[in-house]
Amino acid sequence: MTTAQLTDAELRHVARAVDLAAEALDAGDEPFGSVLVNAGGEVLREARNLVRTTGDETRHPEFELARWAAEHLDPRERSLAAVYTSGEHCPMCAAAHGWAGLGKIVYAHSSAELAQWLGDLGVAPPAVAPLDIRTVVPGLEVQGPVTDFTDRLRAMHRELHTRAGHRP
Repeated sequence: MTTAQLTDAELRHVARAVDLAAEALDAGDEPFGSVLVNAGGEVLREARNLVRTTGDETRHPEFELARWAAEHLDPRERSLAAVYTSGEHCPMCAAAHGWAGLGKIVYAHSSAELAQWLGDLGVAPPAVAPLDIRTVVPGLEVQGPVTDFTDRLRAMHRELHTRAGHRP
């Protein structure tokens, strides 16, 4: 999908998620970022990846936002909220999103794209198989990938995995 298929506000939220991914990379972490937005378009919470900096493989931004939403929003507010994210949710994050009852997801790059990029770099596959979000949470509204961010995100993942000491 292209940015022409998103509203200006949605595009800004995806762009912010990509900027958060860059912040994570700058902090020495994997380049993923996400933004939780309510039905009125207000940003409720932002998160970036904290896996490498904490040593906790569950510290994905999408999971953090689902947990925050479950603790701070009522079920109706959650169902109307959207998550804009740099990368398609992994199965853990998709499940958290579904269990929290959050609304739609808009992602910049897909899990399939990421797998291809990492394979091209010789990075070993992750411990958890990448699954399409709709496989984990059937019926959820999902939009992506947003191709305008592909080159930037691919470059971020390349940078992470080609840094000295970071390549598996």
